[in-house]
Amino acid sequence: MSDNQQTTPPAPDDDRDRPLTLAVLRQLIRHDWRTLPGTTLVVLSRDTEGNGYSPFATYSNARYAPTYSDEVGEVYPLPEELEQDKELRELYADGIPDNAVPALVLYPLG
Repeated sequence: MSDNQQTTPPAPDDDRDRPLTLAVLRQLIRHDWRTLPGTTLVVLSRDTEGNGYSPFATYSNARYAPTYSDEVGEVYPLPEELEQDKELRELYADGIPDNAVPALVLYPLG
């Protein structure tokens, strides 16, 4: 599936916050941020109000499902991780929500 099929970035005059998809992130990196130096630090906010910041440290591929609201949920292991790891299967013995979707999960340093 191409970037354009996954999502279309919001119009410039649309200032509402939206979930960031990999397609939009790729566009930002290729176009909007292409002149930023490669040494530019990537920093994540701890919450929507900006109460604390931390450098981006690592990532994982997982599945995401909203559980508390449309913007707050949980991440779950991918099917192939469950197949390979008995402890994970035991941890998620009750199952993964049907609405869990693939996600790139970014983790702050602190």
